[in-house]
Amino acid sequence: MLIWLVLAGAALAAFGIALAIGSSRLAPAELLQALVSPQDSTAGDIVTRLRLPRALAAFATGGLLALAGALMQVLLRNPLADPYVLGLSGGASVGALGAMMLGLGALWVNLGAGAGALAAIALVFALARRDFSRRQIFGAHEASPRLLLTGVILAAGWGAVITIMLTVASESKLRGMLFWLMGDLNGAESWTPAMLVLAAALVVTVPLARDLNVLLRGEALAHSLGVRVAALRRAAYLVAAAATALAVTTAGPVGFVGLVVPHALRLALGNDQRVLLPAAALAGGTLLLLADTVARSVLAPQQLPVGVITAVLGVPAFMFLLTRSPRTAGAA
Repeated sequence: MLIWLVLAGAALAAFGIALAIGSSRLAPAELLQALVSPQDSTAGDIVTRLRLPRALAAFATGGLLALAGALMQVLLRNPLADPYVLGLSGGASVGALGAMMLGLGALWVNLGAGAGALAAIALVFALARRDFSRRQIFGAHEASPRLLLTGVILAAGWGAVITIMLTVASESKLRGMLFWLMGDLNGAESWTPAMLVLAAALVVTVPLARDLNVLLRGEALAHSLGVRVAALRRAAYLVAAAATALAVTTAGPVGFVGLVVPHALRLALGNDQRVLLPAAALAGGTLLLLADTVARSVLAPQQLPVGVITAVLGVPAFMFLLTRSPRTAGAA
């Protein structure tokens, strides 16, 4: 509980920074006044109509990515797994870029990204089940490598399709398409779906945390202790896939959050999923919220894609984590 309270306090501090910093900076008194009486000032409009919805969308997206990363690293028993390992990012990107090429609005871009991510999920599982029975895919130890390799191969195929789409796109649409591919919260108009799915994902996965801890000790032991391994894997895979799909729909493919945050927390807090899963949601949301604040303020009034900031921060951070703990490759 103390760990969660500390992370929640950090999240609240990050929200304060995000609401106060931007093209026009607000003093603490101005920020408080804007939140209490938003209709009385220009600052109130800036905070409640622009910064607060974007901050909530950033927090929800980061929480979804980090939670999905923690689940994927447990299920694939690979601390280097991330939420995009099943090719969801590529499928969502193809759907979103297709809507952009057709000149459709932001709503259709989001719907296209969601449809592409769901199509990628269905395609991965359909191909992975082709040569294996249902029990092998969702229960036996051969399932994880098979699922992982299928996702990697499909991700390469999606990448080829994306390259073709960027090549044939008109100059007027190319900039927006590239920004979306780098991860961009500038068009995140609604935070409610992402926040609701984050809450629902925690409600579903936290009760499974004890069984996930047992699963980490081996499937034979988990079976002997009464854990329904096939159902557990299936539920965790579907939650991770849905969380990633909505995160990509909200902000585009934002990298490194789902990889670095669970990895760092596992080194700092241990591998107890009862602690790690809620902590990952809080820490991931805080990290992406701070990264988005940097993205829209460092070159204000110009805005950078938030995915660029997470990559700049994530690469050295992950290299540092690897050098500090050389045995992490087998930690999961």
